Amino acid sequence: MQDSRLRKVIAVCGLVLAASTMSAHVEAESDTVSAPVKAKRSLLSRLRVGGYGEVAYTRNFYSDNVNRYSHAADYRNAPSHGRFDLPHVVVMLGYDFGKGWSFGSEIEFEHGGVESAVEIEQEEVGEFEKEIERGGEVALEQFWIQKSFMPQLNVRAGHMVVPVGETNMHHLPTEFFTVYRPEGESEFLPCTWHQTGIEVWGRAGAWRYEAMFLAGLNSLNFSKDRWINAGAASAFEFTPANKYAVAVRVDNYSIKGLRLSLSGYYGHAFNNTIMADNGKYKDVKGAVAIGTFGFDYRNSGWIWRGNVDYGHLSDADVISAYNRGQSSSSPYKRTHVGKGAWTVGTEAGYDIFRLFPDKVDSDSKLYLFGRYEYYDAYMPTQNAPAYTWTERHRIAAGINYFPLKQIVVKMEFSERFLHKEYNNEPSFSIGVAYAGFFL
Repeated sequence: MQDSRLRKVIAVCGLVLAASTMSAHVEAESDTVSAPVKAKRSLLSRLRVGGYGEVAYTRNFYSDNVNRYSHAADYRNAPSHGRFDLPHVVVMLGYDFGKGWSFGSEIEFEHGGVESAVEIEQEEVGEFEKEIERGGEVALEQFWIQKSFMPQLNVRAGHMVVPVGETNMHHLPTEFFTVYRPEGESEFLPCTWHQTGIEVWGRAGAWRYEAMFLAGLNSLNFSKDRWINAGAASAFEFTPANKYAVAVRVDNYSIKGLRLSLSGYYGHAFNNTIMADNGKYKDVKGAVAIGTFGFDYRNSGWIWRGNVDYGHLSDADVISAYNRGQSSSSPYKRTHVGKGAWTVGTEAGYDIFRLFPDKVDSDSKLYLFGRYEYYDAYMPTQNAPAYTWTERHRIAAGINYFPLKQIVVKMEFSERFLHKEYNNEPSFSIGVAYAGFFL
């Protein structure tokens, strides 16, 4: 009897020992597998991958001839023309290194990018020729390293968006109703305006601020129809920085659903190029001063946005004469430049799905919107030509359908209204766009 009990005790102990050994083995295997899994999850949690893109089609019911303003009467009954376009396709990549260090980047393909190739021309005795197969631009729109000390204090260095104006700060296609970016700011400010510099930013309560130190613009790239729009560009492998500038922005969120914004820019632009002329022009500054106000209000299915921008350029008469005197082989505009430019614009839209109770909490939205804007990219100096065709009113109306928060289908009819000696410019546009992060 005792032997039987002893055998049972030994058997139970053996089972317990085997179970504990197996358990330890399983736990060891579990630990071995979970370590790389945890590391992978940690890596993915630090990585940000996203972007945005737009596809658009437009039918313009006016002439696209370059003389349509200088000889407007000859193009009053011109046939319409259509265009397909990829205005912007952007890939965003960022990473959090830890201890407050992170980086962000954006690569932008405008209008489909650039395609070029070397080909053998069979029709020209087998000669090699370089072919440009597709127009467009590829640009590194952002690349910065950031150190975050606290929510109220972050420091960035690198290539960043200059925080001036509503469109530059809110240029994703889900952040405006029109198929293309709002025309006013896009016509005479760089858009998206990105330059290399150093920035301090932060948020405290209902206030957010940005202050940026950067290279000045290049007045040789200024023009009569787009003012300083191309001023941040450089035809060289580097950006000349003989002159400097500052940009600041303040946003307030004190009222629920409302953002109020002020931004400004000041910098010298003349002689900010290679082989600068410091002789008789040494006292010419070409000071660019810009001030903007913007707002964004959202409540009960309504979205209402607006902006007012004004810019002034000193020494515009000297800059115009200097630019027009450049050689024909130079990469610059060689046109008159206005002493100032300004725009005012507003748009409002209502989500008509809110009229249906089963759609109120849905991710899908259907906005019926309207937009008005006025802009003039050329305020002439005293003795310069007028070019009144640069002064325009634009009205647009249409719909934005969001099947999901990150995807929008847009349709609009718009018309530009010019001075009576010119022809108005109506058009119809439709587009599809997305904006969001995948990781």
